Amino acid sequence: MPNFFISGFVTYGHLEIKPVGVNKIKGCHSMLRNLEFGSSIVRRMAGILLSFGAIYVAGPFPIMDQGLRLGGAIGLAVVVMLLTHPLANQFKNTPEPVKLLLWMVDLVILFGFIATLINFAQVYESFWDGVFILETPQLLVGLFGVLTVIEATRRSFGLMLPIICLTGIIYAHFGDLPGIFGHTGFSFEESITGIWFSFSGVFGRPTDIVSDIVLIFIVFGVTLEATGATGILLKMATTATSRIRGGAAHSAIVASAMFGTISGSSVGNVVGTGVFTIPLIKKQGFSNSFAGGVEAAASSGGQFTPPIMAAVAFIMAELIGQPYLMIAAAAAIPALFYYFSLFAIVYAEAVRLGIETTDAPKLTRRDWLVSLKFFIPVFTVVAVLFAGRSPAAAGFWSCVTAILIMFVIDFVSGDKAEFKNYPSRALKAIFTSGGQCSQIMVSVGSIGTVIAVVSLTGLAGNFAAMIASVAEGSLFFALVVAMFACLLLGMGLPTLPAYLFIVLFVGPIIGKLGVEAILIHLFVLYFGVLSNVTPPVAIAAYAAAPIAKSNPMMTGFQAVKIAAAGFIIPYVIIYYPSITLVTQFEWSSFIWIMIRLPIAIWLVASGFVGSDAFNFGPVERLLRLATAVTMLATVPALQILGLAVGLGVIGVHRVRYRNRQGQPEIAEARAFRKV
Repeated sequence: MPNFFISGFVTYGHLEIKPVGVNKIKGCHSMLRNLEFGSSIVRRMAGILLSFGAIYVAGPFPIMDQGLRLGGAIGLAVVVMLLTHPLANQFKNTPEPVKLLLWMVDLVILFGFIATLINFAQVYESFWDGVFILETPQLLVGLFGVLTVIEATRRSFGLMLPIICLTGIIYAHFGDLPGIFGHTGFSFEESITGIWFSFSGVFGRPTDIVSDIVLIFIVFGVTLEATGATGILLKMATTATSRIRGGAAHSAIVASAMFGTISGSSVGNVVGTGVFTIPLIKKQGFSNSFAGGVEAAASSGGQFTPPIMAAVAFIMAELIGQPYLMIAAAAAIPALFYYFSLFAIVYAEAVRLGIETTDAPKLTRRDWLVSLKFFIPVFTVVAVLFAGRSPAAAGFWSCVTAILIMFVIDFVSGDKAEFKNYPSRALKAIFTSGGQCSQIMVSVGSIGTVIAVVSLTGLAGNFAAMIASVAEGSLFFALVVAMFACLLLGMGLPTLPAYLFIVLFVGPIIGKLGVEAILIHLFVLYFGVLSNVTPPVAIAAYAAAPIAKSNPMMTGFQAVKIAAAGFIIPYVIIYYPSITLVTQFEWSSFIWIMIRLPIAIWLVASGFVGSDAFNFGPVERLLRLATAVTMLATVPALQILGLAVGLGVIGVHRVRYRNRQGQPEIAEARAFRKV
């Protein structure tokens, strides 16, 4: 009999069964509970150390040794991720003895990784000498470290990035391959040295930048949310947009943009704001899938919206050697046009469905006071940077400002309930920031593996040269190839690792044709972010679908439609760089594109939806889309022709609308609101 040892005898025809194995079952169960309890404490402590480490590194404190900073950040992040997603929880309906065994495996991995980091610290001192010899045991230890970081990434983000990393490691060893993939091949020693024991691999420049700059902004975003600053954003956005048809969706766009510029994750932004915004959008009459698509598109756009751009701007500034303020300035107008396009799509959809305006909630004096919890810390970021301080310092002082402003406002408003919640909110913020910092660190560490392989093999350069030769100098062809590469490579990845990974491969393709670095990086960033809403792996749309109670794939297609103009803007950045304000600026070019682009965006939005002042058929839809493309062509004559035709189409439509006034309107698609 299972779980029992039969010990008995037949007495008077009776079989006596003694469940002597129960104690063993109880012992196994008790050990599991102890392991789970202990792991939760260790995980939380590691997250706390990582969060406070980010604050220490960014603050006005003695400089931390680089090896300690990099090794400590990666080590703590791995601990958090392995214990957050233990092997014992990876499989359903696992018997407790098997769970116990899996916990033992995790403990071995953790202790082994700690030993690996100790070895790394010992070898690290030799890096600066430039000459060091690694023995086979050290190489095996390095391999174990690489595989552990990749495993932590798998548990956090799934299989896609780990498969890429493992493929890269194997690829580095085998060089006898056809075409652009061929290289000289590298020994086990050369591969591990480049990936683990160098400044171009796991502990390379991206990891250095993230641990030095990005982590403090993750802490800042979580701190800002903990102060209660984000709650007021939705109310303010609703008040500002309620007089526009489809106001609830517009308010979601504004709130998601404001929160998304701080949040380092499109998915995190969707989950954080979507639980409030999506039900409001549905309540106003939009379909479930459209509501989810709006939130996915808006939340994703925050990743390339100044002033903070989810900390990607700071990475970009370091990679291309430009000041952060230049990056923020370059991204400002394109981001505004992106959100204008979302407004246009929502307005056209509201007209199509016959959705009217809503009453605006009134903002109280306390609302305006609480809003300072958001605006003053964000202003502090910009002010510190304008003062010539480092991005890390800007993040640190913004955190300090956010906490001080919270105390002041809560004291002035006399909200005693807020004071009582301080301890629990602080603990939650620390744990949350530790988890988010860990996710970023392990993913960037894994990306370092790919960077090392690409650096060793020269794959990126070979790929760029091949595309350039095929394109035969055609910038447009190269951009189209780069766009599809960005959408493919970015699928399933969060913004920061996606950007780093994509720019590694796609950047050289465009750079071969003489495009400036800042334009290349903005192009890559846009499509890397838009991969989050592009099926079949639209992670932002998939995160919104359960909240909206809609089909994930349908939500993804809706998100692509809503973000349609976002697929145009990167091309505008490349062909009309004056829109960035910082490179190749000419007043005539700037004014000319500022006239055409909003009209083209409206034509695209109304053409996709099939509605302007009233609904129209497929012929006019195709005409509007074709006219928008013509308007943005590089040939001046086509630009003028497109503008004239576009204005004519809009003008004729408005005249027809005025002529229809007084006639009963037919709400053609009301029946489809709940699709």
